[in-house]
Amino acid sequence: MKRKVANFRSNAKLARQLWGEPSRMALRSLRELTARFSLSVAAGDLQFLDGRWYVTHSGLLQLAFRRGCRGIRTILQERLSDVGTGRWVFKATVFKGSSSKGFVGYGDADPSNVSSLVHGAEMRVAETRAVNRALRKAYGIGLCSVEELGAFSSPPRSASIPSPSNGSHPSNGSGNGQPRLRDQLCLLIRQYNLDSNLVKAYAADFCGTQTLSGASRDLVESFISQLAKSAKENRPALLCKLNSYAHPQEVTS
Repeated sequence: MKRKVANFRSNAKLARQLWGEPSRMALRSLRELTARFSLSVAAGDLQFLDGRWYVTHSGLLQLAFRRGCRGIRTILQERLSDVGTGRWVFKATVFKGSSSKGFVGYGDADPSNVSSLVHGAEMRVAETRAVNRALRKAYGIGLCSVEELGAFSSPPRSASIPSPSNGSHPSNGSGNGQPRLRDQLCLLIRQYNLDSNLVKAYAADFCGTQTLSGASRDLVESFISQLAKSAKENRPALLCKLNSYAHPQEVTS
């Protein structure tokens, strides 16, 4: 018990240094994660992004090692993958013990749902996501892994970054536990298999700015609402609209 308390205090202290003062709910979650899974902030097992904890790939692998995992098998799902468009789908199976039938997880990745920092490595991202989901199932971790975040998610930050006082930046959370706007966009892109670059161009045009980051929060919220409605009611028409941003109209004399 004393060791668990000491580990939690160490995690909480480092979390405050890296990301500022977490909420009471976040600290409660950290205490549970520390006690139940022995996850360590110092070891890079956890990331704290926009008020939420995310487990990392390395953290899941370390947990599997501590729990005596017997093996992990990954298989490329060729029928669901498309080399031409850079879409990859993997199936991962985690075997907790010698008699385990395995815990299965699937992971997908394509240029629309990964960060631009890892474009060209979609196959590896898909395999990592599959392994993470299988490991989370095997060991009962409800947290999303940071590697499963999509194209509009910011990379992990090593220190807290104060939000603008007017709360107008589209990447800011709403402050009441609701998903931030970029995460909402990411979810829509993945749900309806949209091209993230074309969505960005459409969003900037909709908001009347050169880039999405230059738009006010209210405009971005309106765009998200419009995008969700269009995708749900008439996806083919939305795709046609998005494709118009891939081929700008030529100026005729």
